[in-house]
Amino acid sequence: MPTISRLIAAVLFAAIAVLAAEAFKLRMPEGTQFGRFTLLCAAIGLLCGWYIMGRLTGQGYRRAFGTGVRTSVGFVVWALLVCSILLMLRKAFNKRYDSPMEAVVDIFALALENGMRLFTPFTADLPVLLGVLLLGGGLGGLMAEWAKRRWE
Repeated sequence: MPTISRLIAAVLFAAIAVLAAEAFKLRMPEGTQFGRFTLLCAAIGLLCGWYIMGRLTGQGYRRAFGTGVRTSVGFVVWALLVCSILLMLRKAFNKRYDSPMEAVVDIFALALENGMRLFTPFTADLPVLLGVLLLGGGLGGLMAEWAKRRWE
């Protein structure tokens, strides 16, 4: 059922996802083509905010902070999975796989590779990315809880 807290959570986590996507782009090699990566992350963040955070509001502020961090983690998992599937499809259309099973296995290899790139501390921007995901998620959860108490 649509509520104002779900809407606010969806918008906030879409914004957090955009910031996290831009911070992640700094960690990728130069010359990487991103296409609509930021827009895709915004859509995933919107859905995670609506379905994960929005569903769990109304349980108190302490729990809301943790649920916001949980929503950020959910966003990262879904973004890695969806982006890996899209990369696999691009490689499959370029005929880089010998069998369908090889393509499916490569989804997880791509997700692992990008996940390691996400959290490997080889540059100074790791605190920025983690700050956006963890603190932004926690604050997004608190704001969604505030909206629940204020307007519902």
